[in-house]
Amino acid sequence: MQKINNLNIYTDGGSRGNPGPAAIGVYAHPLFQLSEPIGETTNNVAEYTAPIKALEYLVKNNIQAKQINFYLDSELVVKQIKGEYKVKQPHLQTLALQAHQLLRQLKSSQISFHYIPREQNKLADALVNQALDTHSK
Repeated sequence: MQKINNLNIYTDGGSRGNPGPAAIGVYAHPLFQLSEPIGETTNNVAEYTAPIKALEYLVKNNIQAKQINFYLDSELVVKQIKGEYKVKQPHLQTLALQAHQLLRQLKSSQISFHYIPREQNKLADALVNQALDTHSK
């Protein structure tokens, strides 16, 4: 088990075409980063999938932190995960449920979600574009 005090995780998802080829990027320096294509889907699905992949990584690798801060440039996903917006679309309800199930597995951590402007999420965005560029060749 890896235990740390504070972990900041920047996530992003993107789709070229919406729907179209999509990918996620997760930047959690210094522990890990993810850059993965996720098939053909929408921007919203990609934005949801990115924090889910990060949460899966934390659970699978038994990484625990006192405080975990997620930073996303999707206000919709942040507000839906926090319960401030209702999740109306069935396919997003499934992803929201998956995120909440993973969050329950990390109950020893204080976890927060924050909306940030796109300009402050350049590292995760670069990982999305890296996966999209690599996958489209």
